[in-house]
Parts: sequence; structure tokens; C-alpha cells
Amino acid sequence: MNKTVTVIPGDGIGPEVTGAVLRVLDAVGARLEYDHQVAGTSAVPSHGSVLPQETVDSINAHRVALKGPLTTPSGSGFRSVNVAIRKEFALYANVRPVRTILPGGRYEDIDLVLIRENTEGLYVGVEHFIGMENDPKAAAESVMITTRYGSERIVRFAFDYAAANGREKVTLAHKANILKHTQGLFLDVGRRIAEGYADRVGFEDRIIDATAMYLVLDPYRFDVLVMENMFGDILSDLMAGLVGGLGFAPAANIGEDHAVFEAVHGSAPDIAGQGVANPTGLLLSACLLLEHVGQPEEAARVRSALYSVIRDGVSRTRDMGGSAGTAEFTDAVIGALA
Repeated sequence: MNKTVTVIPGDGIGPEVTGAVLRVLDAVGARLEYDHQVAGTSAVPSHGSVLPQETVDSINAHRVALKGPLTTPSGSGFRSVNVAIRKEFALYANVRPVRTILPGGRYEDIDLVLIRENTEGLYVGVEHFIGMENDPKAAAESVMITTRYGSERIVRFAFDYAAANGREKVTLAHKANILKHTQGLFLDVGRRIAEGYADRVGFEDRIIDATAMYLVLDPYRFDVLVMENMFGDILSDLMAGLVGGLGFAPAANIGEDHAVFEAVHGSAPDIAGQGVANPTGLLLSACLLLEHVGQPEEAARVRSALYSVIRDGVSRTRDMGGSAGTAEFTDAVIGALA
């Protein structure tokens, strides 16, 4: 039977890259059907909301979604729709694999996975202003929330992922030397859970700033990395930079009952509608989706075709140093499908 998936094209270049990805999925024979919904700024004119109830209901019904980039303003306006979706469906694990595809960069043969706790930490949004001397915004305060339950859930997910995918080591990155309670709890939980996997998966813990440094100096010392929410948000982008940028980085948000696969790059309004966007990131996310719904052979075929086109170099988009548009690049991937 075909699996129905909620599809959210998103903002900016979102509809273009989403359309390209759906063309490839159809060409590879993926057993999928699509329920098209909207979210982000593009949803406001028609629904009056950045996250319409119809979209929430669709994800609830189908339990799997593919989402293009959504615009989030900085410093003011609405909170991130991405964060809202993760909280709505308790998508506690953000999985961000990075692998070298485009040759000739600073590093070759990068193959890393970052697993980020997605529901706690500073991103719970418990923050407020403090007024002083007639200034209502004299100070601002945010609260970092770390629970034993949330820490156990994400660390166990990381070890289970490593064991299931033949990975050798999990690195838990933290700031427990300074944040004794919140990060200390996360580290204590990690050390305890690691003992149960000692015969299958190695373990180490590292201070987060040292982790960032060594990811640049010697990324090959790492394999699977797990960390809390904000640290994971920052280092996942750093790791994407090791392989060429966010355009090559897929992401999966996994919960107990739902999963949302997304583009992690921005909506790039400056190039929207020009037909030049690179759909690679969202296409790789779609491969993770295919594996999640039990279609690994189709995922492998798409990845193989994508890698072949990029490495061949004839039909690269301009962000990869080529001149192909979105449609030409997508045609090349479809033509390379085995």
C-alpha cells in the first residue's frame, strides 16, 4: 500500500525545491501519496496563521511529513514554525547526517551524524523582560530546562541509532563544567546509559567548545554526536559547513508517533522564483523519509543518482559552481536513476 505523506512546500524557494523532490520520488517509483498543506508566511494570506489547524490535523492523521524551508523573523514577530511543529508532535530527536558529496572542498570523506535534543533546553521559550527604573526591557531572562526523562530519551536514541547503523562511537558534547545542574544532569544520564552499550558502541564526552574546535581541526575523530537543543542547533550548521553548506544537509525530526523530514537551509527569498535553487538538501531528507516508511531500496537509488550527478559535474546548480537550473538538475538526477 502507498503511504500518505503531508507535504508542506514552505516559503521562498520552498515550492521549487519541493516540486523537484516530488518529481524524483515519482520517477523512482516511491510508494507515496501526498496531502499538500501550507505553513509559514505563505500560509498567512489564506489561513491567517503560520501553522494552520488543517496542517496540524494532516500531520496528526498521516504521522509523516516532508517540509520545505519556512521563514522565521529574527528578534521580533512570531516564533519559529519549525520549533512549533516539533513541540506540537513531541519530535524529540533531530537527526542531522552530513556526508561529503561535492568533491574538492576543505575535507573529503566526511561521514558524521549529529543527534540533537529537540524539545528542551533554552528553546522551550521560557523567557521574559525585567523592568527597572522606568525601562520595561532593562533586562531579559531565559530559562534552560533539562529533564532526566528528556535526557535519557535522546541519549538512548543516539546509542540505538549508532548500534543499528554500525557506528563505532557516540560523543556526548556538553558544558557541564560551567552549567553544573542542567548540563551536569545531561552528562550524568549519558554516562549511565553508555554503560549499557559498552559492548557495542564506544563512548566519550567532550566540552562543547572543544568539540567545535576539533570538528574543524580533525572531524574524523567523531562519528555520532549527541547534545542538547541549542548546542545541537549551532554545531549541526557547523558540520554542514564541513561538506559544503546547508544545501547538502538533510534532517529528520523523530518522535514516538510522528516524523517530519525537512530542509534545514533558509527560504532564500532573494532567489525565489528564478528556477536556480538546489534541491539536494530536501532530496536527501526525502531519502531519510523513504527509509523511515520502509522503502530503503528507493532511498538508495535516489542517493546513488544524486551523488552521480553532483560528482559528474555536468549539471550542477550555480551554488555548486555550475550553471544548471533547478529543473535541469532534477532532470539529470531522474536520468541517472538506476
